[in-house]
Amino acid sequence: MSGAKELGLSQLGQASEAPASPDLAVLERVTSPHQDVDFLVRFTIPEFTSVCPVTGQPDFAHLVLDYVPDKWMVESKSLKLYLTSFRNHGAFHEDCTVSIARRLVDELSPRWLRIGGYWYPRGGIPIDVFWQTGAPPEGLWLPDQGVPGYRGRG
Repeated sequence: MSGAKELGLSQLGQASEAPASPDLAVLERVTSPHQDVDFLVRFTIPEFTSVCPVTGQPDFAHLVLDYVPDKWMVESKSLKLYLTSFRNHGAFHEDCTVSIARRLVDELSPRWLRIGGYWYPRGGIPIDVFWQTGAPPEGLWLPDQGVPGYRGRG
């Protein structure tokens, strides 16, 4: 079994501070051990935060990120630090959601990727944002993202 340094990872197993912005965050990757098959990797981020670029008020979302690796998989600690870097980042819901997905596509070149951004109400309106790279691979088991639509106090 290789250590983090041998894999070229700088954050795993080390004390790491959250980057000041998404642009400064380093996303690290590891080689996928099963490049011969399509399998789904899911990250669920129930406490994602960013700030409104106009008011500076906090925004909250439940993100669900699904992807099918090709050669690379994202290293989870670097993903956590990248997502944490949005806490003081001012951007609209749509920009945050799609930017996260596009950055992962740029870094990993997955066979397929989708993101669901389930944003909590701001100004009385919840905003859900969905993006994917295309149709999922044929035969892929693709579970529901499991996040119900916003119901208020219902």
